[in-house]
Amino acid sequence: MKIRFNKLTQWFDNDIAEHKIEYCNNDNIDWVRCLPFVAIHLACFAVYFVGWSLPAIITALLLYVTRMFAITGFYHRYFCHKSFKTSRFFQFIFALIGTSAIQRGPLWWSSNHRYHHKYSDQKKDIHSPIQSGFWRSHMFWFMGKSNFSTKKGLIGDLIKYPELRLLDRFDAAIPILLAIGVTIFGVILNIYKPEWGADGPQLFVWGFIVSTVLLFHATCSTNSLAHKFGTKRYMTGDESRNNLIIALITLGEGWHNNHHHYPSSVKQGFYWWEIDITYWILKIFSWLGIIWDLKEVPENVLRSSLISQRT
Repeated sequence: MKIRFNKLTQWFDNDIAEHKIEYCNNDNIDWVRCLPFVAIHLACFAVYFVGWSLPAIITALLLYVTRMFAITGFYHRYFCHKSFKTSRFFQFIFALIGTSAIQRGPLWWSSNHRYHHKYSDQKKDIHSPIQSGFWRSHMFWFMGKSNFSTKKGLIGDLIKYPELRLLDRFDAAIPILLAIGVTIFGVILNIYKPEWGADGPQLFVWGFIVSTVLLFHATCSTNSLAHKFGTKRYMTGDESRNNLIIALITLGEGWHNNHHHYPSSVKQGFYWWEIDITYWILKIFSWLGIIWDLKEVPENVLRSSLISQRT
């Protein structure tokens, strides 16, 4: 009974995690722990019952783009690769927004991503489609028991911040608050603008459920699809690829071969024609003084290890 209770409390408090194995690729999926993940996918079918409205679609798009930017710009380019600097205040704000995407906390996310770069497409890579196939690289890897824990040895520069440790421990709290907020917003719209056809359940389903599921799979496509489909400009020692479609749905993360060639760059679209919306937004942030010391790609790195200049 105690073990079962611990499994349930792990939904809300990650410090109670039973599995403390940090560097092991365990294929056993903890289905009890993953029930909320399964449930949010099944909840997408509720769109057939709540209908749709323009406010619901706009809310879904705004939450998709905002949270995707927090993941790509801050979870990935800032926390994982330190491609720019920012204040502790904005570090926390965007960590908070990123946590609302239900992709765990910034420490867990960063530690696993750094581990991926350390062993990219090698046997120890926790989400390589080359080593373990599409579905494991796409999502089953984090459902495995061993990968629930944060690899603390890889994030010594981040774990010193108590506010980030708190977000990591209670990472479920922020999405729950977002879901409640979106639902309340729908109720208010229904009261004051009933002619718009929106209500609480509808905005909850579209603005939170559908938006979050699409956001999750778009993000994970860089782990799975961007190591299988696309073009290679650089010899990186792995199968990372540049993929325009993935770049569009992830605000620029699809230039994955570029990224594996020089991970610390704030810009993943190395050339002007490589659409990188995250970089454009970060550039605006730098003009506003929100971030600074952006790391660009050095000219000698841009020309090194080339397979093809055109891809």
